[in-house]
Amino acid sequence: MYQKKDGHYRMAKKEGYKSRASFKLIQLNKKFNLIKKGYCVLDLGAAPGGWMQIASALVGDKGLVVGIDLKLIKDKFPNSYFIQGDIFEENIFKKIKEIKGEYDAIISDLSPKISGIRSLDHQKSIELSYRVLELSSILLQYKGNLLIKIFQGEFTKELIDNLKNEFYYVKISKPESSRSASRETYVICKGYKKRKLKIEDTELTEESA
Repeated sequence: MYQKKDGHYRMAKKEGYKSRASFKLIQLNKKFNLIKKGYCVLDLGAAPGGWMQIASALVGDKGLVVGIDLKLIKDKFPNSYFIQGDIFEENIFKKIKEIKGEYDAIISDLSPKISGIRSLDHQKSIELSYRVLELSSILLQYKGNLLIKIFQGEFTKELIDNLKNEFYYVKISKPESSRSASRETYVICKGYKKRKLKIEDTELTEESA
């Protein structure tokens, strides 16, 4: 059985991180270089703030981090804003764009409410991933990066194939700080392929040449 106060949990407390999930972003970013100094980053499923905290340090003084979650994050991080809301809200694009029009990287640690039924949890995780991809189609810059958490299962390959149509580089990776028994893994997507055109407040996308 998973023990909450494992090594990464204790290390997070020692280092002053909001959660053990902080190490997942640290390890993935070290390996794949998804977030750089000066980047504007959108953090989906940001509570309790572990990824916002790390992303804020990674982007530095000239960067920006915008976090979104249903749960309120009371902590304040440098160069960061928080929106309490639902990513399935129709007006969520407007709320995000009021802060920043486009982002260099979108990171998602979103998780469905765990039912304990593997197939159902996997399906809901995939549904969240497609919503993240939909948000990315409007908010992610050309050649931008995307990081998504998923629970592996029968629809994983289909999702990966769709992501490969959207990004130049797609890879599945499980950071060391993830529990070995967990079915969660992360999909790293680099180099968003689509350019965006804006004509009289209507956003269109076209495949880059």
